[in-house]
Amino acid sequence: MSKHARARSGSRARTADRRRSASRGRPPTALIVVAALGLLAFGAGWVHALYEQPGAPVPAARSDARPQAQAPKQQPQAQGGAPGHATRGTPRADALQGLPDSLSAATRARIPAAARQLVLVTGRAKDSSDSTVTFFTRPAAGKDWTASGQWPARNGAKGWSAEREREYGDLTSPEGVYSLTDAGGLLPPPRGTKLPYDQDRGFVPSGRGVNGESLDGSFDYVVAIDYNRRKGVSPLDPGMPEGEDKGGNIWLHVDHDGPSQGCVGLPRPAMEQLLRTLDPAAKPVIVMGPAGF
Repeated sequence: MSKHARARSGSRARTADRRRSASRGRPPTALIVVAALGLLAFGAGWVHALYEQPGAPVPAARSDARPQAQAPKQQPQAQGGAPGHATRGTPRADALQGLPDSLSAATRARIPAAARQLVLVTGRAKDSSDSTVTFFTRPAAGKDWTASGQWPARNGAKGWSAEREREYGDLTSPEGVYSLTDAGGLLPPPRGTKLPYDQDRGFVPSGRGVNGESLDGSFDYVVAIDYNRRKGVSPLDPGMPEGEDKGGNIWLHVDHDGPSQGCVGLPRPAMEQLLRTLDPAAKPVIVMGPAGF
């Protein structure tokens, strides 16, 4: 073989060696075809598996991707819940944080979202005339409530009754959530009073209390509770839009050392503080009832 022939033969041999070496790094054409068919058969789930390696990014699922048929998975039974459902705590809405947990969900649902002042009257028991008043405020709707005052109080002599069940003269206070829009009294309003205030000589109680105690001074300061009354008028207004059978003229007033016929009695300093603080712009409400209502 000539020198040139040997050179050409060596060149062809080296070229063949390079092709064989390169082919070792690529999968055969048949394997590529099989892989492509596998992708079509198993869909995005197969591709997702390729990304579930430590440190590798997972592509976001497409909203228009068709769900792949999968065998149903056996869901574990959550403790304290129904089979197949995880037990999740129900967080309180931000608008209600800061209020006592004892308030029922139904009562919480009635508290207006816009209210920023709240007078909470918590009775000792359903049939008790002893209660506690706590005043709550918040800086804006949706923020947490903060207690800013608490006082002992008295409610109806026979405790509490549901709003739909209350009857005139039954000596109970009505449970519920009501707005506070109007005030008044025999004495001039405390300095700083913002609620509409009717100073009138008509705020003089007659007779005696349920236990025979004197009622003198009870109506020196009054805040009307908007139960079966017209808003925007004096607490002395006798109108009862829902009928006289339900009773009316339910007020916050000065405590007379005894239970009431349905009102809520507070110490005089508490009434003065409420009148200086309650603001129509804050949409004040009263939430009242026995413990746990």
